[in-house]
Amino acid sequence: MNLKGRNFLTLKDFTPEEILYLIDLAAEVKEKKKKGIPVDHYRGKNVVLLFEKDSTRTRCAFEVAAHDMGMGTTYIGATGSQMGKKESIEDTARVLGRMYDGIEYRGYGQEIVEALAKYSGIPVWNGLTNDYHPTQMLADMLTIREHFGRLKGIRLVYMGDAGYNMGNSLMVACTKLGMHFVACGPDEYYPNEELVALCKEYAAESGGSITLTDDVQAGTKNADVVYTDVWVSMGEPDEKWAKRIHDLTAYKVTGEVMENAGENAIFMHCLPAFHDLKTTIGKEMGERFGITEMEVTDEVFESARSKVFDEAENRMHTIKAVMMATLEESKGSD
Repeated sequence: MNLKGRNFLTLKDFTPEEILYLIDLAAEVKEKKKKGIPVDHYRGKNVVLLFEKDSTRTRCAFEVAAHDMGMGTTYIGATGSQMGKKESIEDTARVLGRMYDGIEYRGYGQEIVEALAKYSGIPVWNGLTNDYHPTQMLADMLTIREHFGRLKGIRLVYMGDAGYNMGNSLMVACTKLGMHFVACGPDEYYPNEELVALCKEYAAESGGSITLTDDVQAGTKNADVVYTDVWVSMGEPDEKWAKRIHDLTAYKVTGEVMENAGENAIFMHCLPAFHDLKTTIGKEMGERFGITEMEVTDEVFESARSKVFDEAENRMHTIKAVMMATLEESKGSD
């Protein structure tokens, strides 16, 4: 499997075999890290991390993965460059392509990461856009496979706003890999019809399926994985909180939801999660709306069923796999 020089912008661009290859590679490098076996054949290479949206997991995962591989990193935050202000995305891409071996982008429009890929001439990795979050998908699939020993046939239910980057990406990943994807929420929060139609084609080839439902009991029945995310994503206006809380509270992941799913079901969340009032936004929403938690209860989040921190760790291993697969090793490496 040769993915050298490829961009990693969305899993739509990858075959099921290529996705499984990246998951296998991630499992391999994870085992090596646990055993203290170095994978540092990329000394002399440098990558730049462009963050228009802040992140704990994505930044740390890319930086630790790159350092483990022997590479240097440059972090550029939202105000750290002239990209899109005094300099176009295309010109920025061509400058960075002369200095670095790879570019990570985390921000807003999918068109931005695609422009970076088109003009830089080096591999570009999508750390999150409004439309897709492919590195999170590899971490999620690795976590599910670690727990159940398989991916094919797994039933994953996404609760809440399934029409944004996480719902979109999970639907693509599940249908590519022969899994059963369920979007459980109000119909105005479903993925767009064009993407649903495309993923139905993937499902027809893989043996997977897509279900869109507003019925919590029916949607979560016999689920293997119950997945959710924050109700208002970074970059969306604060005034959306009132509407989302009104629309999505019925789709909160509770103990009752997990019991309905079945005794073997696990809970997943890409984080950060509003499961208590220990954050600035959580406290503010608590004061405004008289709530103590939002998309998931603290009971579920802190339970043995919760695999959220396994997911978080797996971001590092899967991101390392993506960089290894798409970058050439340094000359003279063993």
